[in-house]
Amino acid sequence: LGVAMIMAILESKTIKHPAIEALFTIDEETGMTGALNLKGGILKGEILLNLDTEEDDEIDIGCAGGIDVTATRSYQEEETPEDSVGYTITVKGLNGGHSGMDIHKGLGNANKIMNRLLFDAFENFGLQVSEINGGSLRNAIPRESVAKVVVAGMYDEAYVFDMQEIINDIKAEFKTTEPNLTIEIVKCDLPKKVMDLGVQEGILRSIYAAHNGVYRMSADMEDLVETSNNVARVIIKEGEISIGCLTRSSVETSKFDLANALRSAFELSGCEVNLAGSYPGWKPNVKSEILDLLVNIYEKQNNEKPKVVACHAGLECGILGTNYPDMDMISFGPTIQGAHSPDERASIQSSQKFWKFVLEILENIPVK
Repeated sequence: LGVAMIMAILESKTIKHPAIEALFTIDEETGMTGALNLKGGILKGEILLNLDTEEDDEIDIGCAGGIDVTATRSYQEEETPEDSVGYTITVKGLNGGHSGMDIHKGLGNANKIMNRLLFDAFENFGLQVSEINGGSLRNAIPRESVAKVVVAGMYDEAYVFDMQEIINDIKAEFKTTEPNLTIEIVKCDLPKKVMDLGVQEGILRSIYAAHNGVYRMSADMEDLVETSNNVARVIIKEGEISIGCLTRSSVETSKFDLANALRSAFELSGCEVNLAGSYPGWKPNVKSEILDLLVNIYEKQNNEKPKVVACHAGLECGILGTNYPDMDMISFGPTIQGAHSPDERASIQSSQKFWKFVLEILENIPVK
């Protein structure tokens, strides 16, 4: 929507505006490499209108930075013990959502729920993992996870009974936030290989210990998440383990504090941990001149004041500000629902409101 709006403005011969530059960046959702590689001195503008916010009654003046925490290791596969029974465990039906904007909602994380099931069954019945595939993108709260496991035939009935008890407990815990949560345990063909038990025990404990969700709330802005983590991706298959997390924070030191806590949890089970893709947050400027202009125009158009906020998502303003520290920045946009999930959608009515807002901003920006 932001790109379409910029193109429409560039194409028009009637829209009133001061001299403008149009900035299009790549990979905003998968690494922000476009913004990270924009050098200083290229842009001449003194004001940045960042068209990237998900509620049309909000004006953003700050955001969180982030860092990818990736744990990997190899392991030896073993022959599946004789007289074992194979099962496929599926966790699905979760809401998922944006790992920044939705992290405070207490939503279920499929990787953490799956690990809880595996941990209990390993401790009580000696369950062995053959493979796990959970989650998708780092910036999406995982909705689904699938694991193939084996248990000794002698524990077959007891294992299923115990799992049903735990499933009932988990569903009761999430009955309000995740009413469509489904956990299925069904028999499958016996896998030929399973994990080395020593490595399996360590990695299940590490995932259990890895923090997921809100780590710290902001002491400066009410109801703003300061620091969080999303255990986004768990892949265990054919002798290789990969666990991907996205850690966010509006405070750089707190971001690395949580990243190091995660690194420690995974290193204790023999993983190699890589911290990469770090990008800074955007510190709010409550004395921004462009903020005053947007607030006044919004109030005139809508007969109410907008919400001036900072968000826990990652916006490119923090990155751009490192090379353009004197640029006055603001972020706003139309209403988007279900971001980073298959249910993502945009409001047409809100986009019309957004367009009208942008046109009046451009017409009234003071030219120095």
